[in-house]
Amino acid sequence: MVNFQEVKLSMSQNVTIRRVVEGDLDVCFTIESTCYTTDAATREKIEKRIALFPAGFLVAEVNGQVVGMINSGATNKEDITDDAFKDMTDHIHDGKNIVIFSLAVLPAFQGVGISRRLMVKFIEASRDLEKEKVLLMCKSGLISYYRKYGFHYVGKSKSTLGGFEWHEMYLPL
Repeated sequence: MVNFQEVKLSMSQNVTIRRVVEGDLDVCFTIESTCYTTDAATREKIEKRIALFPAGFLVAEVNGQVVGMINSGATNKEDITDDAFKDMTDHIHDGKNIVIFSLAVLPAFQGVGISRRLMVKFIEASRDLEKEKVLLMCKSGLISYYRKYGFHYVGKSKSTLGGFEWHEMYLPL
């Protein structure tokens, strides 16, 4: 188990956003497990995402400690309601769309702009990968958060992953 300092981040501390590496698996799983409930990805799913699509997996570090992440897969599909996609089953590295699976920051480091930095860098990386759209599903309380980045609301998703109601959104690149 990864041991985290329970120190509130000040805006003056250095935050680095970088591509995931294999050695980040345990800390990324801890972040996922801490920030999500029944909808959390398993360690195996995170390991597969790191192995198959590191270009779509970024982490945020504070003083050398990974405290947040955003991960994804790529597809040519527009419909992302198939929950099996999160297992990277239909992942196509050169797919025209990139799909965010999770954006998570440890609670002790929330509220100071780390998720914003991850999103901005992720959108930039998606453009560099020549993707056409960023797709995602989120809970209703996050719709306004994603709209801040230019995401458009599609509607309620057919997915019931983790027993939650999900909403589909997209960002044209």
